[in-house]
Amino acid sequence: MRVSVLLALFLVVSLAVGPIFPKSAASTTGCQFNSAKGRIQHVIYIQFDNTHFTRDNPNVPSDLEQLPNLLNFIQENGVLLTNHHTPLISHTATDILTSLTGVYGDQMGVPVSNSFRYFNPDGTSNLGVSFAYWTDPIFDPTTSSPTDTKYNMLTADGLNAPAPWVPYTRAGCNFGAVATANTVLENIATDIPTVFGPGSPQAAEVSSNPGQAFADFVGIAIHCGTGNALCSSANGGEPDALPNEPGGYSGYMALFGHKYVAPQVNPGGSLTDLNGNVVEDPMGRIGFPGFDGMTAAVSLSYVAAMQEHGVPVTYAYISDSHDKHPTGPAYGPGQAGYVAALAANNDALGKFFARLATDGINTGNTLFVFTSDEGDHFVGGSPSPPECDGVITPCTYSAIGEINTNLAGLLATQQGITTPFRVHSDSAPTFYITGNPSRTAPVTRAFERATGKLTVVNPITGVTDTPTQFLADPVEMNLLHMITADPARTPTFTMFANPNYFLFAGAPNCNSPCVTVNPSFAWNHGTVAPDITTTWLALVGPGIQHGSNEDSNEGSNDEGSNDEGIWSDHADIRPTILVLLGLKDDYIHAGRALVEVLKGWAIPSSVRKHGDIFLELAQVYKKINAPLGELGLNSLRISTHAIESNTAGDSTYTNLENQLLSLAAQRDALATKIIGLLEGAEFNGQPIGVHPAHSLISQAQELLDQVNELDD
Repeated sequence: MRVSVLLALFLVVSLAVGPIFPKSAASTTGCQFNSAKGRIQHVIYIQFDNTHFTRDNPNVPSDLEQLPNLLNFIQENGVLLTNHHTPLISHTATDILTSLTGVYGDQMGVPVSNSFRYFNPDGTSNLGVSFAYWTDPIFDPTTSSPTDTKYNMLTADGLNAPAPWVPYTRAGCNFGAVATANTVLENIATDIPTVFGPGSPQAAEVSSNPGQAFADFVGIAIHCGTGNALCSSANGGEPDALPNEPGGYSGYMALFGHKYVAPQVNPGGSLTDLNGNVVEDPMGRIGFPGFDGMTAAVSLSYVAAMQEHGVPVTYAYISDSHDKHPTGPAYGPGQAGYVAALAANNDALGKFFARLATDGINTGNTLFVFTSDEGDHFVGGSPSPPECDGVITPCTYSAIGEINTNLAGLLATQQGITTPFRVHSDSAPTFYITGNPSRTAPVTRAFERATGKLTVVNPITGVTDTPTQFLADPVEMNLLHMITADPARTPTFTMFANPNYFLFAGAPNCNSPCVTVNPSFAWNHGTVAPDITTTWLALVGPGIQHGSNEDSNEGSNDEGSNDEGIWSDHADIRPTILVLLGLKDDYIHAGRALVEVLKGWAIPSSVRKHGDIFLELAQVYKKINAPLGELGLNSLRISTHAIESNTAGDSTYTNLENQLLSLAAQRDALATKIIGLLEGAEFNGQPIGVHPAHSLISQAQELLDQVNELDD
C-alpha cells in the first residue's frame, strides 16, 4: 500500500536503496554475525517516541503517513506489523527497555516509569528516576543518601540486568547507542561517578561546568568489541564494566559522550546534523543537544557517522513531533507546528537513506528495525475547521491539554480520605501509602475503594467522568509483570485511569482547583487505552519478507505487507533480531521470535521442522504471558472488581484475589515450560516435540478458560 493521495504535498521521489548484495563501504572488520547465508553486515534499530500509525483525527494523515520516506521504504522492502503492543505501564522507559532486552519490567527492574517511588524503612517513600545508566543504583535526585541502593536495572534474582549490547560486542561488533534508554549516560549526578569515578576529571567538570558536562558526556555511547582500537584509552575509552553479566564480561571498553564519540566518527571537524548544522545544545554548547533535541536530523546523523566509522550496530531514539521542544506548548493533530516537525523528520529520513545507499549500506546487507515506544492519547477539544486535514487546511483546537487532577484533594473532599500517601504522577499513577501497609490492611482497602469512586467534571467536555478505569494491587501487578526483585519498589496499588487524565497528589483540599487543563502537555500515555498500548513494528532487510520475487517459494509475500493479524509486543523484538543474526543472549526472553515475517531460509531449521506447532505454542504463550494478552486484560478486570468490592468480611475481594494468586502460579509454571521449548528451537537447535507442545497448548487454553469464566 502506498501513502494516501492526500499527502501529495509531502511525497518525494522514492530513494534507491542500492544493489541487492554489495559489500558495505563501511568497515565491519572483526564483526562476526552468524546470519543465514551471511547476508547481514549491519543492524540499524530506530525507536521513535510517540509516532503513530493510526490517525488521531480521521481527516489528518497519521504520523507515519506524514513520513512517506520511511513508510514507503518499509512497505516497498519489508513488513509493517500494526497489531503490536507495549508492556505495562505503557511509558517511555519501560517500553524502550522491554524492546531492548526482550523481557518485561519484573525481569529488568523498570515496570513503572519514567519515574517511580521506593519505600524507605520508616514507611515514607522517595523518588526514583527510571532513566539511569545500566549499572547505576537507583537514581534519586532528592537525596545524596538513598535508603535503597539496589541496581536500577534489576533481574528477578536481584542482580544487575544483562546488558543488551553484550551479544554484539562478544561477536566483535561495536555497538553504538544514540540517546537509547540506559545504554548511554542519562544524568551527570550518578552516571558520571559510576562510569568515570568520583575523583575523575569528568566529575570535576560536573562541578565546575554542569551544562557543558551534560553536553560532553550524556546521551551518546559506543560499546566496543574486545580489543577494538576505537574504544581505546587513547581515544577516551573507559572500562565497560558489567559486574553481574552472565558468563563474565571483562576486557571490554566503551566511549561515553559526544566529547569522545564525535572525534572518532567524524574526524577533522564538528559533527553536524543531516542539514549541515553543528550539533549543539539549546545554549549553543557543542555536544549532545538533550533527549528532546533528538530530531531525526540529529539522531540519524549520529547513526550514519557511526555506521561509516566501524560501528555496524546502532540503536537510536528519535524524539516526538507533537511538542514544541524544549519550551512547549503541545500541538494537536494537524496543527502547523506538528505538521512542520513531521515534514522536517521526513526530509531527514530521505537524506539518511540516501547517505546510507551511497555508503553501500542498504536492504541487501542491513537489518533495519523501526518501532515506536508507545502511542499517545490526544487530550483536546474539537478541531477547527471540522474538516481540517493539516495538509491543505491547518487545524486549530478549542482546547488543548491533559486534565491535571489532584488525587489528594479529590479523595479528601469527595471520600473523606486523608491518609498520607505519595504517587508516581501519571495517567497510570502508582500509589505509595505512607507506612507501607499490606494489601489487605483496612487502611489500604478503604483507600482503594475510595479511589474507584472518584468523579471529575471534565473541563473540556463538561461531562462527569470516573477517572478510574482499572485497579491493580500487588496480586494483579504480579500477573502483569510489574513486581520487581526489590520489595521497596512495590507500590501499594496501581490505578489505570481514563486516558484524558494526568493524576498527581497535591494538597488534601481543592482550595486551588483540583481539576485543570494543562496546555503544556496534551499527549497522555501509561494507562490501558488502545491508542496508547497498540503501536507498530517494522522490519526490513535480509531474511525479512518483502515485495520482490526473490525467494518467493520460501515464504515471501507477493507484495510489501501491513500485517494486522500477527499479535506481537515489544518483548518479541529482541528474540526476532537475534534469530536473524544467529546470536543469542545468556538469559531467557519473555518474547518469542516473529518467524511469520521471516523468509523460509532465515527461519532456524529446528523451528521449520514443526512450524505450525511452533506458531500455535508461540501464540498461546503471548495470550497467557503478555501484559496486554488475553489473560492480562481479563485478570485486570477481575482485579478491579475485587478491589472495588465491599462485601461482608471483604469476602468478594478475598475470593477473587485468591483465584488470581492461583492463576498467577499456574501461568508462571506454564509460561516457563512453553518459553523453554520456544527458545530451545529458536536458539539451540532443539526441535519441538509435538505431543509435549500439544499438552502445553491445551493447558494454556484451560488457563484462559478459567480466567474467562471468572471474568463472567
